[in-house]
Amino acid sequence: MTDPRRVAMISLHTSPLDQPGTGDAGGMNVYVLALSRQLARRGIEVDLFTRATSSSLAPVVDVEDGIRVHHVAAGPFEGLTKHELPAQLCVFAREVLRTEAHHAPGHYELVHSHYWLSGQVGALARDRWGVPLVHTMHTMGKVKNAALAAGDTPEPAARLIGEEQVVAAADMLVANTDDEAKQLLDLYEADPGRVEVVHPGVDLDVFRDVGREAARQRLGLPLDAPVITFVGRIQPLKAPDVMLRAVAVLLQRRPELRDRLTVAVVGGPSGSGLERPDALARLADELGVTASVRFVPPVAQTELVDWYAASTLVCVPSYNESFGLVAVEAQATGTPVVAAAVGGLTTAVRDERSGLLVAGHDPAAYAAAYERVLLEPGLGERLRAGALEHARGFGWERNVEQMLTVYAAARQAMRQEPTGVQP
Repeated sequence: MTDPRRVAMISLHTSPLDQPGTGDAGGMNVYVLALSRQLARRGIEVDLFTRATSSSLAPVVDVEDGIRVHHVAAGPFEGLTKHELPAQLCVFAREVLRTEAHHAPGHYELVHSHYWLSGQVGALARDRWGVPLVHTMHTMGKVKNAALAAGDTPEPAARLIGEEQVVAAADMLVANTDDEAKQLLDLYEADPGRVEVVHPGVDLDVFRDVGREAARQRLGLPLDAPVITFVGRIQPLKAPDVMLRAVAVLLQRRPELRDRLTVAVVGGPSGSGLERPDALARLADELGVTASVRFVPPVAQTELVDWYAASTLVCVPSYNESFGLVAVEAQATGTPVVAAAVGGLTTAVRDERSGLLVAGHDPAAYAAAYERVLLEPGLGERLRAGALEHARGFGWERNVEQMLTVYAAARQAMRQEPTGVQP
């Protein structure tokens, strides 16, 4: 079966053009745009639909050859949380269908939706256009609720039901890891024949070993001091508080590090973290580590690579991660990762080879891992070499080849359905 000529990519609640680390923008934004670029390089046109969050955004933006972003007006431009977005699904879906209606039948040959809100729209477009739906969950409400961070808000029943509907409607489901595939089967009763594992990719041309000393010089960091870095949205799910509490324990155990250690927090408040945007700074003050901590707003990838490369280690203590893009990006620069042994992080990090995995969220356990990477003879260099080797297996070229196989399977699955019968 030939590749589709044109794909409708739906990312309703966050635009791939937004800066990762701000608002709801994160790894999914990077994923959607990178996948679109890889498809476009293979001659597949991508129309990407996302909700407009500002009146200043152009309705249509040609990102590059073969990629067009549609900013769909659905509800107030600003101030809507993800929990309020379901009320805008009908308006958003109407505008997506209207765009297709301006073209000849068969304009789009496949729909690929990301996150459950987009999946609801994708399911409607699938039935209206008679084309297959491929869906990537990215995160799942049932999984999040099973490992809720302290102070975080449980996902509502409406999301859980909506996810079940999308799982039932999709012709193929893309899981980021084997663990996520198992969750789709066990928690959502997905059809095993319609679930395929495709690891996300990393731009290895951007995230590469640029040299620790050179990166530190560009960032104005000490050349010979330990640097522990957190990258991501500041919200309970990502557990930046665990990272800081572990730093406090480390400094109690190793007071000689207090005047040398730099702790970088690169990112901005998001989700329930918006309710207390200064909570992490206050926690650093309460823990007595403010002098060591440097808060950095979200930065572009060209600067982010320096923060990764400049670090002695990157900490990813999340309560749940569908994959853990930050962990692979960091390793691609040659920096070991200390991460929670949850979800996709057990795939993104090879324990004792490219980093250290920590069971649970006890700050003392993370402090012990920090101490090993910083001070255990030979470990840092061994993990650094392992990080570079491990990250090489996550290039986008491999991802898109597997994704095109999934697209072909979705088209085949839909053709085999009896007329008028939905999955």
